[in-house]
Amino acid sequence: MGGFRKGLGSLVTVWLFLGLGILPALMYSCGSGSDKTAELVDSASLRASRLLFGICVDSLEVVPGVVERGQTLSDILISFGFTPAMVHRLVVETDTIFDVKKVRAGQPYTAMLSPDSLRSLRYLVYEKTQAEYVVFDLDTARFRVYHQQKEIRVERRTVRSAITSSLWNAVKEQKAKSELTGKLSDIYAWQIDFFGIAAGDSFAVVYDQLYVDTLLWEIGDIHVAYFRHHGKDYYAIPFVEIDSVRKGNVVLVDTVRTFFDENGQSLRKAFLKSPLNFSRISSGFTNSRFHPVLKYFRAHHGVDYAAPTGTPVWSIGEGVVTRKAYQRAGGGHYLYIKHNATYTTSYMHLSRYAAGINIGTRVRQGQVIGYVGRSGLATGPHLDFRVYKNGSPINPLKMESPPPRSLREKDMPRFQAVRDSLIRMLKVK
Repeated sequence: MGGFRKGLGSLVTVWLFLGLGILPALMYSCGSGSDKTAELVDSASLRASRLLFGICVDSLEVVPGVVERGQTLSDILISFGFTPAMVHRLVVETDTIFDVKKVRAGQPYTAMLSPDSLRSLRYLVYEKTQAEYVVFDLDTARFRVYHQQKEIRVERRTVRSAITSSLWNAVKEQKAKSELTGKLSDIYAWQIDFFGIAAGDSFAVVYDQLYVDTLLWEIGDIHVAYFRHHGKDYYAIPFVEIDSVRKGNVVLVDTVRTFFDENGQSLRKAFLKSPLNFSRISSGFTNSRFHPVLKYFRAHHGVDYAAPTGTPVWSIGEGVVTRKAYQRAGGGHYLYIKHNATYTTSYMHLSRYAAGINIGTRVRQGQVIGYVGRSGLATGPHLDFRVYKNGSPINPLKMESPPPRSLREKDMPRFQAVRDSLIRMLKVK
């Protein structure tokens, strides 16, 4: 009778588990192997299970670290008990997946060790960026390496602000990431002289902010932007142009996302407004300037952009390098780029040239060609930038760039619908 009651009690217990939905909790903990005894895990224990980089670490010792200067992956592995032979095998087996030479000082890593007295290294996770990481799975007969990306959360944000001193300060005052300043300057590089932005200008922008681990990671897409600059309105409307080409029975579709103004004119022109980013103009175009080194007045047919040594200098347009030389008593290290039959530009006082830049090199618009310096006759680091039209110097700040490209007529109805909805988002009028 006692045995019957005991058996009945067991049946009632199973029935309660089924009826109340508790049976699913009868499971292995995430840190348990399939060969271990199943154990009953209550809700609190289940919530306490920890996943780190997609790896259950309930039964692992987690040791965080940062790659030190001069430290290699080999150094890190050996510090956790790997032998040189094991390191060599890891490199050989995974060299097509991850180049161990790309491990950089200052980047975090996480070691995961077995909980026993041996403290064997089971996993090593190297964080390439805030969002991307590489997992070295060392708990198998054959080492595995794979790339992963953390979950990225996208949040749309609108920023509107008057400019009281500079765009950078206005962006900072709105508690936006400073990267937004660079994004806007890239979009408007052909319309707005960002060295000439002054109090009274204003801007508005709708853009995506990307978050990783609840922390702001970087700026995503710009959905629409507006600038009020020297009393004139400048819109930036992104639009995707679609082209299709048939090759036999296959139709190839090509899409290009480009920014246009409100009239369907591309914001990309033949020349950029300036050859470097965020500095000040220390000397302008004039026929009579007192030379700070020679101590007498002479013509200065260029614009001097003061900037720290090493600041990248880029070509304002596509072209071919026609001159590259050093002038000790003048422009120092300099370059000339011929853009077409009409325009040529020169870049002087460089500290060095970019890799691959030689006479005859064809450069793209925005391509880095050198770096700011103070070579030649110069009192401080700056770029002396000059523009020649039909061989004669002209003021770069007053140069009229060739007209932009217009949208195709067939795309205008779709563009106008996109434009109107985006401008309503800005709410600037």
